[in-house]
Amino acid sequence: MAHDRHDPAKRTSLAEAEAAQDDPRDDDLDAPPFVAHPPRRRRPGQNVIVPIVAMVLAVVLLVGIEPHIKPLQLLLGRCKVTTAASVIPGDGVLFGVNLDWKSETLAQHRDNLGHAPAVAVEFSDIPYDRPTWEHTKSAARQIKENGGVLLLTLEPHGGLDTVSPEVIRTLAYDLLDLNNGGVAVIVRFAHEMNGSWYAWGQQPEHYKAVYRQVANAIHQIAPGSAMMWAPNYGGGYPFAGGRFAARPGTEDFGRLDTDHDGQLTMNDDSYGPYYPGDTYVDWVGISLYHWGNQHPWGNNEITEPHKFIDMLIGTYDGTAGNDTGVPDFYQVYGVEHHKPVAIVETAAIFTPSRTGETELAVKQAWWRQVFSDETRRRFPQLKMINWFEWKKFEIEINDWVDWRAAGSAPIRDAFVADLPSWLLYADAIHACS
Repeated sequence: MAHDRHDPAKRTSLAEAEAAQDDPRDDDLDAPPFVAHPPRRRRPGQNVIVPIVAMVLAVVLLVGIEPHIKPLQLLLGRCKVTTAASVIPGDGVLFGVNLDWKSETLAQHRDNLGHAPAVAVEFSDIPYDRPTWEHTKSAARQIKENGGVLLLTLEPHGGLDTVSPEVIRTLAYDLLDLNNGGVAVIVRFAHEMNGSWYAWGQQPEHYKAVYRQVANAIHQIAPGSAMMWAPNYGGGYPFAGGRFAARPGTEDFGRLDTDHDGQLTMNDDSYGPYYPGDTYVDWVGISLYHWGNQHPWGNNEITEPHKFIDMLIGTYDGTAGNDTGVPDFYQVYGVEHHKPVAIVETAAIFTPSRTGETELAVKQAWWRQVFSDETRRRFPQLKMINWFEWKKFEIEINDWVDWRAAGSAPIRDAFVADLPSWLLYADAIHACS
């Protein structure tokens, strides 16, 4: 669900990207040019007492304000992020937003909600041109002002072969620039790779090979950035009929047929064949939505009880179908692989043109499941939940959908009132080294 792109323009070369690695100007994403002060003449008899006293006072002040040194570093443009793991909370869950950046700035959303999101999600093509990257930098500047972390979703719509070594190295150095400017980044590369609707979908070996190349470059060049692996929820797998569905008789089809019965069904593992390996994955993520209770999707219906948790652990069996063949995402990847788990996108569908339940009833029933005490108690490896804050046309139902939790005052007020105390906001992120 990417937003509009800027017009293409000439890209910066790899050599220019490499040259920027140690450029002292990268401490600030938008620093103005420095204008030197005119030279001042030294007064006769001036001694060193003043600078010594100033140094002593500086030490005293530093000790006194140490708890506030991270925000001060950001304010002065001195913050660099060198350890991606620093954004993973030891306790609590980061609250984030998938924002429609063209309709609302992060500051506007923060002021409207009354909370500064700890995570903001941005979408970008890869390969990208420089104007497209400027769009990402614009999001990073807003995050630097707000605080928190950028979750950058990269979509290779031209196919995996377009993600060349040069493209990967350019990405890594661009991420380094963001890290050096004080912004931590989590890269969600080629998400929903188990689906049949993207050019990178259902090609497990090719996908894993490219993902590993991206991860290696980012880990080596931009250690302030992390890699997220995020398949589509497995309900409905293998999503037959999509343009990029694996075809019978191909090597990809054979590797996806995990129960070796000669066909792809819900009994095959919808996640495992696509997992790149623990060395390359820092976070695991999945998107869980309430699209309605049954076909046709998009009707304004209150979710069934326990649906959110059942989808996360692969036990959903309800009006939308029997999804009990889906693996337990949390147990396998959060517990057994020891990875922090993110709900990268979540929301409940409300279609204004249709009748049914009220907007508040539909959305509140869902967010109360997402943010329930049971969610917190059962899933200690769950470290991030991001609400999908968009009003957009959904081709799946051929209609406009308002997914937002803060799109109107009554809905926003009810949402904020239900947010639990265990959520963490931007002020909980201290990524500066």
